Amino acid sequence: MITNSTIQFLEDLKENNNRDWFLSQKSSYENYKKNYHGLIASILEHLKPKDESLKHLEIKNCTFRINRDIRFSKDKSPYKTHMGIWFSTNQNLKNAPGYYVHIEKGKSFIAGGLYCPEPSDLKKIRKEIAFFYDEFQEIITHKTFKKEFNELDRDPAQVLKTAPKDFEKDHPAIEFLKLKSVTATQKINDDALFKSDFAETIAQKLLVLKPLNEFLNRALQIE
Repeated sequence: MITNSTIQFLEDLKENNNRDWFLSQKSSYENYKKNYHGLIASILEHLKPKDESLKHLEIKNCTFRINRDIRFSKDKSPYKTHMGIWFSTNQNLKNAPGYYVHIEKGKSFIAGGLYCPEPSDLKKIRKEIAFFYDEFQEIITHKTFKKEFNELDRDPAQVLKTAPKDFEKDHPAIEFLKLKSVTATQKINDDALFKSDFAETIAQKLLVLKPLNEFLNRALQIE
């Protein structure tokens, strides 16, 4: 579970996002990292037995640096003010399908699938959806998927306005072929963060996305 001190550290960091303050909070940051790594270990403990694609993962593979990359950003705040956890299902791919956990007061969520794949990979995924639409539809309309995630994400910025090149406008799967990312998201209430079974509950929810990740990984293996 998440500790109150972890959330408080992130909230305090929002108000004091500068190097001097951060360096003065070494003890708080060490406690934050301990909770961060402990949560990852607990979630992996529940995920690995149910998803063989994660067997290669260690805690270090799932973390993000707290330092922000500010080279090309107008926001020069040096530190991230949320906790992010990424479970990649394919260690051979730079951008692979996987599971994501985001911890931030009032903004926590879990997600899975593949976000912003490279154009060549996106074309493979679209072909797979087009050729195996019945299978794809079965995955995203399964009662458990619908209960936990309802439907795939449809951020207007991640959806084409017209059919992608080389795909028919009247294809039955056209609304999914327009997607630039194939992801599903569920918001997490703050009170859930502090429950003793948080890691197990989150793992169970993420595993609902396993068939989607498997479908996407299969598509990416096509040459």
